[in-house]
Amino acid sequence: MMKVLTAAAAISMLASASFAGGPVVVIDEGEPTVVTKPGSQGILPLLAGAVIICAIACGGSDDDSSSSTSEPVAQ
Repeated sequence: MMKVLTAAAAISMLASASFAGGPVVVIDEGEPTVVTKPGSQGILPLLAGAVIICAIACGGSDDDSSSSTSEPVAQ
């Protein structure tokens, strides 16, 4: 009788360790979605256009009035 109780106690200890984690709950999250960070592609052409327009408007001119050699002023 003692052998049966010892065997039953050993089996119950091993069986309880296998169920120690409890039930496993699996949650279905559905389809993963890809989130993209908005890029700067919309602003770069505008910035490049502004730089080109500024270079044209503020660029050097071919006028003679801006020459560095000027005639001396008589006193």
